[in-house]
Amino acid sequence: MNNPPTRTARRTKPLLLAAAALAILAPLTACGGSNTAGGDANTLRLWHYEDKDGALGKAWAAAIEEFKKTHPGVKVEFEQKAFEQIQQNAGMILNSDKAPDVMEYNKGNATTGLLAKQGLLTDLTAVVKERGWDKKVGESASVTARYDAKGEMGGEKWYGVPNYGEFVLAYYNDDLFKKHDVAKPTDFAGFEAALAKFKAAGVTPLANAGNDHPAGHWLYLLALSKANDTWVDNYQLYKGKVDFHGPEFTYAATKYKEWVDKGYFEKKDVGLKGNNMTEQFVSQKRPIMVGGNWWFGGLLTDAKNFNWSTAPYPGSEKTLGSGGNNWVIPTKAKNKKLAEDFIEITMSDKIQKLIGEEGNVPLAVQADAVTNEKSRGLVTAFRAAQNGRGLAFYPDWPVAGYYDTWLSSTQNLMNGAKPDTVLDELAAPYDKYAASRS
Repeated sequence: MNNPPTRTARRTKPLLLAAAALAILAPLTACGGSNTAGGDANTLRLWHYEDKDGALGKAWAAAIEEFKKTHPGVKVEFEQKAFEQIQQNAGMILNSDKAPDVMEYNKGNATTGLLAKQGLLTDLTAVVKERGWDKKVGESASVTARYDAKGEMGGEKWYGVPNYGEFVLAYYNDDLFKKHDVAKPTDFAGFEAALAKFKAAGVTPLANAGNDHPAGHWLYLLALSKANDTWVDNYQLYKGKVDFHGPEFTYAATKYKEWVDKGYFEKKDVGLKGNNMTEQFVSQKRPIMVGGNWWFGGLLTDAKNFNWSTAPYPGSEKTLGSGGNNWVIPTKAKNKKLAEDFIEITMSDKIQKLIGEEGNVPLAVQADAVTNEKSRGLVTAFRAAQNGRGLAFYPDWPVAGYYDTWLSSTQNLMNGAKPDTVLDELAAPYDKYAASRS
């Protein structure tokens, strides 16, 4: 399964910036005729980076077809871009006459927030309220669509619109649980008991990937198990000071090292990527995977030779998660009204239901509208987390470039570094940025 572009793991792939910039700014050759430098009032130019066979790629393709039906005479110039192209060159792209009318863009302070601060994205606040998108998205899922004057999420102004949600949950191989007579856990004590029983049977219980986002997700998830709303707001939104040697992160690093030492993860996992982690689960080598719902659609296709299920991770009331990536309208977009109309279609019941049926989490349709039983359970679990303030964002979001710090620090922990040393590594860039804000 391809590692979806909805998470930060894709950020770490190398890219020749000059070549990518030339490629993305080259004259457009999309279907339906070329666009002029001044724009064409009867053309919608749209970019996104979702795989065509994924849930979102299928949904956006259906939205394009619906747009064509409702806008006869309007051409759609769609271009599928590489995530890295947009991620690393967005500032230059959107400050040129090649900016599209509407574009998928990653959420967070270093991405949507940065472009908003630079004046490169249209303030959509009035449009969002006029069209009722704020009611459909909900308060907690909209945090990553709203930014303040510093470009930090949770502000008053909308600069993007998410259509789907994402969160981290537990995936269980039900057949292996039955084979080894292991009870499905409903609380943290039961979870650790399951880990111990699998290990005693000679089975490494947890899938993991140290050279990708999953390892850092585990560390943050363990910290969240000891955290409250105030701690999350302090860490993610700088509403108060964060002590990296406080009980939350200290517990997380200590417990993580304990699990490595007990063999619940294998030390060789330190060099693995996210796709390797899912392969551990799909090949039935590891009975438990705790990961994002972005793996769910691929599992519906790939994990057909055994019974599997999902459930909220039982060790914490909070989990990693948020609204999905944003549709943004560049300030220099030529046809902003058409862009708004396209976003409206992605928020429609028809497209939202399709997102759910294909294995992702729609924001603007209820779970009972989804007929696929596994998918309906996924949507229900997300709704419960969203409504209970259980979505605690992601550990690398607070600081630009922080993903690489989290990656190296968790790898060091897996390689035997002391928890205090690892926490010092995590604290350094965070504290430096926090101090610069005052």
